[in-house]
Amino acid sequence: MINEKSLKTLEFDKILAQIAEHTSFSAGRRLVYDLVPTTDLEEARIWQRETGEAFDMLQKEIAFSLGGAHDIREEAINAQRGVVIEAGILLDIRYTLRRAGLLQRDLHRLRKEYPLLAEWADEMDECKSLQQDIARSIDDSGDVKDSASPRLAIIRRDLKQSFDRLQTKLNRIITNKTNLQYLQDNVITMRGGRYVIPLKADFRGKIPGVIHDQSSSGATIFIEPLATVELNNAWRELQLEEDKEIRRILAALTDEVAKFSEDIVRAVEIMGYLDFTLAKARYAQAMNAIQPRMREFTPKKDVPDHPGSTISLQGARHPLLKGHVVPIDVTFDDATWVLVITGPNTGGKTVALKTVGLMTLMAQAGLHVPAEKAELSVFTGVYADIGDEQSIEQSLSTFSSHMTNIISILRECDSTSLVILDEVGAGTDPAEGSALARALLDKLLHKHVTTMVSTHHPELKIYAVETPGVRNASVEFNLETLAPTYRLIVGLPGRSNALAIASRLGLDDDIIDSARGLVATEDLVADDLLDEIQRTRVEISSKHDETEAMRQEIQDLRDDLQARLDQIEDERRDIIRTARRNSEQELEEFRKELKRLQDDMRRKSMPIEQLEALKAAADKMTDWVGRPMDEEAVEPVQETDWKPRLGDNVFLDTLNAEGTIVEMDEKEALVQVGSLRVRAKYNDIRKRTRSERRAAKRGHKREYAPSDPLPPMPESPGMELDLRGERVETALEKLDRYIDAAYLSGLPFGRIIHGKGTGKLRDAVRDYLQNHSLVSKITSADNNEGGAGVTIVHMASLN
Repeated sequence: MINEKSLKTLEFDKILAQIAEHTSFSAGRRLVYDLVPTTDLEEARIWQRETGEAFDMLQKEIAFSLGGAHDIREEAINAQRGVVIEAGILLDIRYTLRRAGLLQRDLHRLRKEYPLLAEWADEMDECKSLQQDIARSIDDSGDVKDSASPRLAIIRRDLKQSFDRLQTKLNRIITNKTNLQYLQDNVITMRGGRYVIPLKADFRGKIPGVIHDQSSSGATIFIEPLATVELNNAWRELQLEEDKEIRRILAALTDEVAKFSEDIVRAVEIMGYLDFTLAKARYAQAMNAIQPRMREFTPKKDVPDHPGSTISLQGARHPLLKGHVVPIDVTFDDATWVLVITGPNTGGKTVALKTVGLMTLMAQAGLHVPAEKAELSVFTGVYADIGDEQSIEQSLSTFSSHMTNIISILRECDSTSLVILDEVGAGTDPAEGSALARALLDKLLHKHVTTMVSTHHPELKIYAVETPGVRNASVEFNLETLAPTYRLIVGLPGRSNALAIASRLGLDDDIIDSARGLVATEDLVADDLLDEIQRTRVEISSKHDETEAMRQEIQDLRDDLQARLDQIEDERRDIIRTARRNSEQELEEFRKELKRLQDDMRRKSMPIEQLEALKAAADKMTDWVGRPMDEEAVEPVQETDWKPRLGDNVFLDTLNAEGTIVEMDEKEALVQVGSLRVRAKYNDIRKRTRSERRAAKRGHKREYAPSDPLPPMPESPGMELDLRGERVETALEKLDRYIDAAYLSGLPFGRIIHGKGTGKLRDAVRDYLQNHSLVSKITSADNNEGGAGVTIVHMASLN
């Protein structure tokens, strides 16, 4: 069980608030705020894999959508108790179930690549019959349709006729020349649900009627003429009948909702969970986070007292810090399970503690962590005592409050717990505080509890050196600038640097010397040794950075040289291919000429020996042209053993574009090219060669001028032609020009958008294309790509 106080202390609630901003559905937002880190290893791993699948979908820009979904669980549950659902809510139910169906189909299609998310989606029931019932009765504006019941249709017909009669009668009254002088204005208005006319108060009684209201000034009274009372009554009665019939229809639909109540609630819960998972992935993407490796507790053979926990973070960044965040590296080696961090104030000790604690909680909650690499155990308890815990209400000092918290932690923690203590032993007499801190660490050490503490007590530095299982760490401080670097150095104890800082700030040298004389000689020697170690470390780090920079420069030069060699090889291949193409053309012409001479020689009875010699020469040239190129020097265009799989990035030569395979069948693959989905045969797709991938990565494109110029390829007219709204004659003219341009530009197919309508334009387009010489076949588009409103035209081969 994760301690709630520790969740607050480590600011896990602020992480949840940031994730909630990435949700698009109220049910998903609620799950975010209810998220609590798990203590089960397998559950943590599953959560991480689910977030990883959603993250991968975002990276490939194929994330699912929850647009149109609503949290209608309360209404569905109330339907079981007979609470009538309003028309607008019924429409929300229909939209939510429709979104559930679309989501289920989208993820089912990708189940091989994203099995965990698809498994969740498979549990949803879109309740098609309920959707159809609602659609028959409720329009897209949330109003009950006339066709919802025969009785409603009759009532609304009568209502319209009654209304027309009433309006006609009132119009005759206000347009009567005799009545014009009595009216304040010749308009019809409504008061109390009945139609009335405005009459001047001075002419009260001139037009017989019932007074319903008067103006604030009293100058105008609103009367219902006696001649329209019965008409008003009839109209109002029909309104009440309409309301009654609508309530009956809504009650019947509510009964249908009640039958599917459990399915509706489950569908909303699953969509909420998927939205919650997608929000975690969006947060990971925004934070440039990675999926941590969740490790089980493994005993260390050489250190039997080690609890078997793992904490290894490289380049970890606290997710709540803004601006330039300095990453830290924290690793507990196989002989360490207690880490003591020392160093000056404001140096980053508390941030380091919070980073490790928060990363652990995030990992156990299925969240990716902002780091370069992360391996963490799943702890059954995470306990933290950080910050000023002084409580005025409970009459507790800072020290007392910390002690109360630590006592509770010691009572609850065990060998599978992580304990984080900030400024242990502070807030009291230094000697007693130091002794108490060492005793606390002894207790945690012997309970085999993975622990991180920060302190200013120098005795704990010696304790960490002398005690097996405990290791020193420090936060780096730049004495030249008097500023912390916020880097954590594991293996070296820190120092307060008080004398050095005071000297740099301008304190008199005699005071500094006097203070130095009061410090024990052993402490001064230790500080000097730490300074020397720190300077040596900085020099080694600087040399390492220089070496790394040189290595990177050499790698860049090597890549550049390889790219040049690839370019030379490509040019050689292009020259050979161009020469071969020219040779084939010349050989074809030679064959034609040879055939012509053969016919002439036969007609003129010339010796057959000369003809055979010419034929032998032609065969020799054919053998030379047919020889394969030197494949040892030429990089193959495509790997011969490569087989396309879902998720592969492939290149379509016909479109000169790269895309991702999202669906496969026996003959074709569906390739996502940007926002466009293209069906292509397997022999029309390939993987890019190494040189092509390197060229694309380096941002340049190679172009070679062929030795034998070919006619330029006409500009592509685009993948779609929209003919909606066109007359048949004009549409066919545009279609003819489009087919010519598409064929000449080498497009494999095109989408002709003609709409459904009456079908006249569609039939004309398909009749025209059916017998076109440049068209190999035509097909209707899939339902999710336009259905009968779109015709796919496949071009004949250029060859």
